[in-house]
Amino acid sequence: MKLEMPHKRDRGQVGIGTLIVFIAMVLVAAIAAGVLINTAGFLQSSAEDTGQGASEQTTNRLTVASSVTGDVIGNNVTNISMNVKRAQGAEDIDLSDTTIQFVGPNGVTDLTYNETVSVGEANFNVSKVQDNDNSLDTAERDPVLNDETDQAKIGINLGGQGSNDPALVNMTTGEEATMTITTRAGGETEVRIRVPDTLSGKSAVTLSP
Repeated sequence: MKLEMPHKRDRGQVGIGTLIVFIAMVLVAAIAAGVLINTAGFLQSSAEDTGQGASEQTTNRLTVASSVTGDVIGNNVTNISMNVKRAQGAEDIDLSDTTIQFVGPNGVTDLTYNETVSVGEANFNVSKVQDNDNSLDTAERDPVLNDETDQAKIGINLGGQGSNDPALVNMTTGEEATMTITTRAGGETEVRIRVPDTLSGKSAVTLSP
């Protein structure tokens, strides 16, 4: 039986088909590589953003510079004061963008900044303790801790049983509370306080445990 050899035209068609398939595979591989590169870039960017956010939450927070104190009238602590400064490595902190969650014996409330504070309302005020450039001068601007030597006093006024906020009632002997200070960056500082077992004859007491 005589075998017929393929014509040159047939071999050319097969070669062109193979070339087309090869080019298609190269294009698919290139597109897939591009997708992988873009995905890797996106994941890297997301990881960097997450890492930066976590770092800011860790470093951009406040620290309490001295003992927390309270003024005493009769057998009650009527207000709370604490000096705060930037934690080591923190950037500028705007205290007007800071919140304080107060968890006390009479409930929970969230305090926000107000230049003037009314008794028993859910806010706190700020006054300067150490400030070289008036960044904490609340008469001119919102109070900002912009230097590692800056210190500000945060004041919280408690009220009687008729307090505007039922969680901010005067504290008495042996009672405890927890304050969580949160900056705009999400950095948190927890402060625990306890009223001493006796307040007799005192005008002010240390509330730090």
